[in-house]
Amino acid sequence: MAEKRSITVAYGDGIGPEIMDATLSILEAAGAQLNIEKIDIGEKVYEQGHTSGIAPESWESLRRTKVFLKAPITTPQGGGFKSLNVTTRKTLGLYANVRPCISYHPYVATKHPVMDVVIIRENEEDLYAGIEHQQTDEVTQCLKLITRPGCEKITRFAFEYARAYNRKKITCFTKDNIMKLTDGLFHKVFEEIGAEYPDIEKEHWIVDIGAAKLADSPEAFDMILMPNLYGDILSDVAAQITGSVGLGGSANIGEDYAMFEAIHGSAPRRAGQNMANPSGLLLGAVQMMVYIGQPEVAEKVHNAWLKTLEDGVHTYDLFKEGTSKEKVGTKEFAQAIIKRLGSKPEKLKAVKYATGEAKKIQGSFKPTVPAKKDLVGVDVFLHWNGANRNPNELGKILSGIKSNGFELVLITNRGVKVYPDGAPETFCTDHWRCRFTSKKMDQPGSYADVINIITQVNSKGLDIIKTENLCRFDGKIAFSLGQGQ
Repeated sequence: MAEKRSITVAYGDGIGPEIMDATLSILEAAGAQLNIEKIDIGEKVYEQGHTSGIAPESWESLRRTKVFLKAPITTPQGGGFKSLNVTTRKTLGLYANVRPCISYHPYVATKHPVMDVVIIRENEEDLYAGIEHQQTDEVTQCLKLITRPGCEKITRFAFEYARAYNRKKITCFTKDNIMKLTDGLFHKVFEEIGAEYPDIEKEHWIVDIGAAKLADSPEAFDMILMPNLYGDILSDVAAQITGSVGLGGSANIGEDYAMFEAIHGSAPRRAGQNMANPSGLLLGAVQMMVYIGQPEVAEKVHNAWLKTLEDGVHTYDLFKEGTSKEKVGTKEFAQAIIKRLGSKPEKLKAVKYATGEAKKIQGSFKPTVPAKKDLVGVDVFLHWNGANRNPNELGKILSGIKSNGFELVLITNRGVKVYPDGAPETFCTDHWRCRFTSKKMDQPGSYADVINIITQVNSKGLDIIKTENLCRFDGKIAFSLGQGQ
């Protein structure tokens, strides 16, 4: 018998307590060796004044057990409240999100009966860095951060997962035809690391057409690797087209910690009615049992769950006349699974977890070798409403500003060139990017030149929002050109 493993459990909000009770009862009946530490999260913790939805003392349990089984929570509407999921993932370094999306035809209605896709989502970076600012009366900003170490860790994790679970192909989705530096880095790292895994097929799709293909023909994919935002959206889409987002379980894996959950929300309208389907949380818990080194329990529970589906014992959300045989509540569904522990499905594919322990699957990254970095200019962002927002007038104001070869070469509005020689049809808001560099963007300068430029701009009485240094790394331009430049 396996040694007991301590885990932290949160019952959450809405239907959370019901589906957690059902999940834990099944795990216990299957022989799971667990010491459970319970913490409070979610709505009542937010109401106590903890804007992250978790009290400081609860982190002590998470740091002690390093494994978190979490039911859904309700995040209050309005400003000032941070996403607990994002906070937990980033605080504990849970960089890899794993979401298996499988069809259970004909027992769960779906248009895609042979779908079996695993979504691997980068979990810490991208727009989910949560760095936002209001810059002018009309313009807000969210910073998209993509790092090389982050790309390397999630990409290597994906390839190691593919090997451990005998997956044959990984498809990477990005939008690097537009975001050439950020998404471009993600794609580049995918190609670099993919070359180390010749046994696994690799391909890349632009995310928009990739999403269309996923929705229409998910059987074309085996595993899909994505940056954070695309992965968040498309893992829900993938789960839904299997037949029900309510069946989706999720693992969040880091170097030392892991969190397991359902991908659906707290569904407060169904709370307390013994109606909720616990399958999403249960399948998250199955991944947890593999992770903590009790794969025989995971296998027993997962196969019993498949057998229950196959036998037509369904909760209200899956019940369908002609396919289902018995409509049951949350507790009764759990009891039906417990009754079938030790059984295997006859028509659905039985699972086996004897190998491929997820805890052993880790990403890694190589130390970055610093490049030769040259400062070749500065973008100065302005809040300006003068002269009916005529960019030519703003250009005249700035045209005499120079420092050591840096001069005004471009003004953009929302990324589009409006000076010099802008199109009169372009709509301009009150937010302007003014680029000061040499005409060939290749003459090195110093930060003293940047300060000199900023000082001269300020002397014109203009409202400076922020600045961004323009650099070359090993002789290559490391900033985007303006649209039309």
